[in-house]
Amino acid sequence: MSDNKLVAETRTQFGKGAARKIRRDHKIPAVMYGHGAEPVHITLPGHDTMMALKVANALLTIVIDGKEQLALAKDVQRDAIKPVIEHIDLVIVRKGEKVTVDVPVHVEGEAAPETVVTVDSQTVQLEVEATHIPENIVVSVEGLEAGTQIKASELVLPSGATLVVDADTLVVNITQQISQEALDAEMAEAEAEAGIEHEEAGDGEAAEGDAAESAEGDAPEGEKAESEDA
Repeated sequence: MSDNKLVAETRTQFGKGAARKIRRDHKIPAVMYGHGAEPVHITLPGHDTMMALKVANALLTIVIDGKEQLALAKDVQRDAIKPVIEHIDLVIVRKGEKVTVDVPVHVEGEAAPETVVTVDSQTVQLEVEATHIPENIVVSVEGLEAGTQIKASELVLPSGATLVVDADTLVVNITQQISQEALDAEMAEAEAEAGIEHEEAGDGEAAEGDAAESAEGDAPEGEKAESEDA
């Protein structure tokens, strides 16, 4: 059951001006809909709502005029610069109802030495009961060797959850760590294919020395004597 209880106020004023005024009052404009009900335009408390939505797929209890309604945040519009929520779309859910949600993947443990763990799918899509949405799906990579691939079908899902995403979807990939020597060799090969050539430091210094000697040889006798005296 949801612990995220938010007391909402119904609103009758709309538009950008009204929304700006709501946000100035440290509140958030929102709309709640679903199950054939007419959309309800509401205002939510800013701080409490932001705290509740720090967790993915948080189940919210919206209280309007003393009546409670369960809802999930379907769309959260955030300011591109400021840590502010501009608007929220809420979808009504009921106890026992199943919903489709994207659940974050959480990797635990350490793979074998000299390996790299890559999370190819940051979330997996599941069908779960609205009141039993997992916070994340834990994947253990403890001691796994390079070449190991964990697909969606291999994930340990909570009771009652059904995989929606394709079973062959790659979730975690473990590869061999590339040594510095191999990295340098790859870089050299790529530069060779691109026709990039590096001038040797010794060749550059020799060229500068030859140029200096040539310039000195071309100088008049008087200047040569001055140069030697100097």
